Amino acid sequence: MMLVWMISVFFIAGIACWLASFINTAFCKWIALVAAVINFVLSCSMFYDFRNASGGTGNWLIDYNINWIPYFGIQFHIALDGLSLVMLLLTSFLGVLAVLCSWTEIKERTGFYYFNLLWTLAGITGVFVAMDLFLFYFFWEVMIVPMYFLIAIWGDSNRRYASYKFFIFTQAGGLLMLLSILAMYFINGSDTGTYTFDYFILKNTTLSISTGRWIMLGYLAAFVIKLPAIPFHSWLPDAHSEAPTAGSLILAGLLLKTGAYGIIRFVITMFPENAAEISQWAMLVGVIGIIYGAMLAFAQTDLKRLIAYTSVSHMGFILLGVFTFREMAMQGVVMQMLTHGISTGALFAMAGMIKERLHTRDINNMGGLWTGMPRMGGYALVFAMASLGLPMMGNFIAEFLILIDAYEVSPALTIIASVGLVFAALYSLRMMQAVFLGPIDPSSHVKDVNAREYLILISLSVAIVLLGLYPQPVLDSVKEVVQSLIHKNTPA
Repeated sequence: MMLVWMISVFFIAGIACWLASFINTAFCKWIALVAAVINFVLSCSMFYDFRNASGGTGNWLIDYNINWIPYFGIQFHIALDGLSLVMLLLTSFLGVLAVLCSWTEIKERTGFYYFNLLWTLAGITGVFVAMDLFLFYFFWEVMIVPMYFLIAIWGDSNRRYASYKFFIFTQAGGLLMLLSILAMYFINGSDTGTYTFDYFILKNTTLSISTGRWIMLGYLAAFVIKLPAIPFHSWLPDAHSEAPTAGSLILAGLLLKTGAYGIIRFVITMFPENAAEISQWAMLVGVIGIIYGAMLAFAQTDLKRLIAYTSVSHMGFILLGVFTFREMAMQGVVMQMLTHGISTGALFAMAGMIKERLHTRDINNMGGLWTGMPRMGGYALVFAMASLGLPMMGNFIAEFLILIDAYEVSPALTIIASVGLVFAALYSLRMMQAVFLGPIDPSSHVKDVNAREYLILISLSVAIVLLGLYPQPVLDSVKEVVQSLIHKNTPA
């Protein structure tokens, strides 16, 4: 019941926040914070309990299954393996920080805001553990709709356009995934006489190469849009630049990771032969994303759009690593999901803090902020170094593992991808120079980080450095999952 409680805590606390706002808006913040902390404690407890356990395709750490709508073969089936475990830990950790980021920023319709924030987190939690494909789609929609409201209501000046674009892109991909789910449901039912949405049954459905290809593309469309991959990335900079700080934090840290998780859990697991057919093209798209995203990041003057395009670049490494079908690269992909969520989420949190002080996102109107905010400048340097893949940071471990194995599969693409690391240094250092260095603006008197912001930044700093110095607990947690995934699904 641990997983049921984690999902329920977010759902119930979201409703409680909305109702509490009619009494006192301060109650909303504390209810949301307590709920996020409870789930973080639960996820840490599970990570500690299962630290020496095996979690693979045939040996799940938690498996909870009850009938939900038996007439249609729908079950409330949730399960946990090592991959889901580390993603739940990231979700609950960033969930706490998202609530803290919103503490003073949100001043209107506070109850409804925290309702949407917590329900987004509930949907993300459900996506990482759902083993019934109808349930998976349900949680997929649950995380999209509240995020739409977070952008549309509490976003910046162009929030309506950004929220519509986000919803249309992600909903179009979700509908294609739904068609693929229904196709597998009816094909398996007609072959076996049993109509079910159970993941473990449907992944063994016998499909022709042609049918499997079309069904796989439906899943893949939803996941590469959410990742996002070139050329489906254009919604991301608009959504990031207009979203509130917590919205950007969750978008970068968690929502993008649901796309990567879907590719690992569904595309290459359920359709290994079809995924192998497109592996070279997928790796090429990933490499193009690495270079193209980095170049666009360097060209931006809007701080949040700059950081958003770095996500496009970093997500290219995930496509490159997943479609190598190799164990070390897959472990690097999992590390990239974690470290990108932390480092880029931290950059968005800092962008929100700066905007709250200067009321602008234009880096041309910044400069010399290190003098007035030396502590924030120090933390910004840590996260910029993490973003460019400096050793001793978690991002270095992730990208190093991916590139080592990718070189065995495609040396040419790997060499081009490595150039992206040089571009990452360029846009990271440009960001630091434009925002924190350079001439001091005498008209700007800014305060350094307060205690709440200090707690957010120190937590993220410790996490990204710890993953860089000691990634072994994460690698051990996903080892059995990755080995099972690679050995059972790698085509000859």
